[in-house]
Amino acid sequence: MISEKDLAELENIPYEERVKRVEKLLDGKNEPRAFELGLLLALKMGQEIREGKELGSESGDLVASWNGKHPDSVVEEAIAFAKEFLTNPAKIAEKIKSGMLKAKDEAASSSTDEASNG
Repeated sequence: MISEKDLAELENIPYEERVKRVEKLLDGKNEPRAFELGLLLALKMGQEIREGKELGSESGDLVASWNGKHPDSVVEEAIAFAKEFLTNPAKIAEKIKSGMLKAKDEAASSSTDEASNG
């Protein structure tokens, strides 16, 4: 899973290296989340824009490679996340933060329940 810490570290790394790191994090994952695929797609699209290439010239191949590997719903959600990353990164950052806090609260609640029942 790509964490908030991973994302923070990515901001301090040159752009091309960011793409490689995310690819490495996803490499070998059987079932990456749509969010993770969306992050990679957004980085690839950003790279195309930076290099003055036609949008989709390389990122389109990436999405095409996901067909058959991942459910259509995951691919569609990844595309939506990529669009949101590019158009509203602050909103995505807030979603990540709230998701991390929710997971932390659930873990704390779960361990409290286990202690009470144990």
